[in-house]
Amino acid sequence: MRSLLAVLILGFATAGCAYPASGADPAASKQAPQATPKTNPGAVQPAAGRAKLIAAELGKIRVVTARPHIPGYRRDQFGQTWTDDHDGRGGHNGCDTRNDILAAQLAAVQYRARSRCVVIAGTLRTDPYTGQRIDFRKTDATKVQIDHVYPLARAWDMGAARWPRQRRVDFANDQAANLLAVDGPANASKNDDGPGEWLPLNRSYRCTYVLRYLQVAYKYALPITAADRDAANAITRTCP
Repeated sequence: MRSLLAVLILGFATAGCAYPASGADPAASKQAPQATPKTNPGAVQPAAGRAKLIAAELGKIRVVTARPHIPGYRRDQFGQTWTDDHDGRGGHNGCDTRNDILAAQLAAVQYRARSRCVVIAGTLRTDPYTGQRIDFRKTDATKVQIDHVYPLARAWDMGAARWPRQRRVDFANDQAANLLAVDGPANASKNDDGPGEWLPLNRSYRCTYVLRYLQVAYKYALPITAADRDAANAITRTCP
């Protein structure tokens, strides 16, 4: 009986209390679950990465000799200014597109009392086009403007005149791709030009600006001009 009991005790000890050959604590040998890495969809790609992306986009976009002139452009051909009635990011959320962009791209945002939409103050910490810090106040609203990276009038001439109206509305309010909060005077100087005629004063943003312009062109199957292409090719040499 005693020998049977001894066998049982010995078997329990060897089966339930074995350790790894290394002598490490078995609890320490378990790997902690890996946290999902956080991503920032608005982060700027590394400079060398932007050069490669610009080259890749250029290979997918149709190039025309020059921008044609198509009569009939008016801002309202792209819908009510900053309408919420569009199918992209922020559409039908009860806030107009301008306030959506200000809320997303300014820091220290303040809203009008009893409003969840109307931005009355905030800070553009680094204006993409000038590199400057801009303090926004609604009383001086034109100080920060919302720019269409691929301008509306340019899009009209390059093919949007033939689009269904809702596609033009969606293009004009494309918060994910085509809209930037920027310095007002810089936006005015850009007007409806493309990279072939205009580049930001902020040289550190030029590669990103050109890449975004090309990405919008590709997304909406809009061509670029030969001057745009040449400027894009030239800018890739400065990205690294």
